[in-house]
Amino acid sequence: MSTAVNAEAPVANRFATGTTLTHASAKAALESGLLRIAAGATEVDCAPLAQFDSSALAVLIAWQRAAHARGVALEVVNLPAGLASLAQAYGVDSLLCRH
Repeated sequence: MSTAVNAEAPVANRFATGTTLTHASAKAALESGLLRIAAGATEVDCAPLAQFDSSALAVLIAWQRAAHARGVALEVVNLPAGLASLAQAYGVDSLLCRH
């Protein structure tokens, strides 16, 4: 089971999360995503996420902050319903989803 960020995204400016993004895998995922953002990624695909906890929210927000620091927006796509619900419960859904 993959816990890091998928380095082989089908779109040049997109990268995908691994299937798991929990406290145990958050540091590695964060670092991998930051490298992708530094290389120009502007979109993260969360479709592979099957197992996650609140650490996933922290990583996604950190990635967005890193992109913002580079002067670009990072779009979060295919956010699983359970993670969207968790984001809403923590009051950070507006940070992750475009309305």
